[in-house]
Amino acid sequence: MLAQYFERRIGFEYKGDVDLVTEADRSAEKLIVSRLRHLWPDHEIVGEEGTRQNTGLSDFRWFVDPLDGTTNFAHGYPVFCVSIGMEYKGELTAGVIFDPTRNEMFAAERGRGATLNGRKIAVSSTRTISEAILATGFPSFKRHKNPNIHFYHQLTLRSHGIRRAGSAALDLAYVAAGRYDGFWEFNLNPWDTSAGVLLVREAGGSVTRFDETPFRIDSREVLASNTLLHRELIENFAEIFSGRGLEEIPSAVNYAKQREK
Repeated sequence: MLAQYFERRIGFEYKGDVDLVTEADRSAEKLIVSRLRHLWPDHEIVGEEGTRQNTGLSDFRWFVDPLDGTTNFAHGYPVFCVSIGMEYKGELTAGVIFDPTRNEMFAAERGRGATLNGRKIAVSSTRTISEAILATGFPSFKRHKNPNIHFYHQLTLRSHGIRRAGSAALDLAYVAAGRYDGFWEFNLNPWDTSAGVLLVREAGGSVTRFDETPFRIDSREVLASNTLLHRELIENFAEIFSGRGLEEIPSAVNYAKQREK
């Protein structure tokens, strides 16, 4: 369904100042929710596009992001996915992330590992940030209040590079598959993280908040890594939050003056 919408280059509208929503988001969520309700009518469902089936009577809860990477999708940039995670009695238990542009299905079940198109995957073996490729994301809404540009700048200088692809779910899946060594982001929602967090854990990685406290499904901070880098990442975050040892962002004004010489 998403692939067909993507080929048609359908229009979009705004949920907030710059937060996009498309016909594809709503149609995909409607399809996914209808399938879940058909199979498990009593399960709770929380969807990004407004589905809220919270009776408090079921031990099962599904988190549905029908189209993670909506801005990419709306502009014709082929980096987006479907993310579906499930928790049982408050524990993340199953998750899938499907990328229709590459026909890649990431899947995980608690205690049984993580797979990509049916084959086992594992996190990378990179041991230092200086050799690592990391990923992050920036919000489309209230981005002027988000401090992530400072973390991006500092970790760019300390690592082998930072990628910003525009889909947090895929970023987490890529950590699980060893394509990224680590990922962090501020202010994500349960439908963004539920499947990806389980994938990382089941692939041998670690997921916490920025201060190493346990990640919970309602956490607004997520830091994922191949485990080997986690302590160093935590230490770097502590330095950046405290303002210790930071490299200044180069002045564009000074750069412009040098260009004139």
